[in-house]
Amino acid sequence: VQLQACGGGSVQTGGSMRLSCVLSGRTSSNYVMAWFRLAPGKEREFVAAVTRSGTGTYYSDSVKGRFIISRDNAKNTVYLQMNSLKPEDTAVYYCAADRRGRATAWSRAYDYWGQGTLVTVSS
Repeated sequence: VQLQACGGGSVQTGGSMRLSCVLSGRTSSNYVMAWFRLAPGKEREFVAAVTRSGTGTYYSDSVKGRFIISRDNAKNTVYLQMNSLKPEDTAVYYCAADRRGRATAWSRAYDYWGQGTLVTVSS
């Protein structure tokens, strides 16, 4: 399984950005998918997760109401729509996949990780 994330870049405060992550090598509908982020000087943080069918979504309190996670299993792709971005959202964003468990914020549950894409929000 390989995960390829893209869509990062620079945006001003209040702007929007959409990240994409393509899962290759397997059928994505068999995997719970999630986004995590890592900011300078901070620990890796859970952002959002989506169930295999896409009907269940989970968010950290810091992004709830601003970010939307979704997936298109026909395209083996998961998305993270980020709205009302803040400087504290600046981080490298990673997508992750879990074959066996349920959607969770626990990073160790995820077996596969993408390479990360940098999001920079300027004030």
